[in-house]
Amino acid sequence: MNRIRKGDEVVVTAGRDKGRRGTVVKVLDDGHVVVEGVNMIKRHTKPNPQRQVQGGIVEKEAAIDLSNVMLWNPVTKKGDRVGFRTLADGRKVRFFKSNKEVVDA
Repeated sequence: MNRIRKGDEVVVTAGRDKGRRGTVVKVLDDGHVVVEGVNMIKRHTKPNPQRQVQGGIVEKEAAIDLSNVMLWNPVTKKGDRVGFRTLADGRKVRFFKSNKEVVDA
């Protein structure tokens, strides 16, 4: 079970986009995440008429290391560390370390 999943709202803690918030678009296997609107790069693409790809400069999100993002806690309005807890019914859920509130409903 991952601490950060697709669809989570995260805040960037290090790098040129420090302090920016966004939604996780993709979690990669090598410990990186792609966050919507964060870590934008410019990719110079060649036109390919056979695939109907237009050339030019395309702006897209690049991956960020998992250690450089924290899960956004809406109660405290800050990034927060995540822990795991097993509930009475046997489900394993994530919770915020600061206020012990369960992330997964």
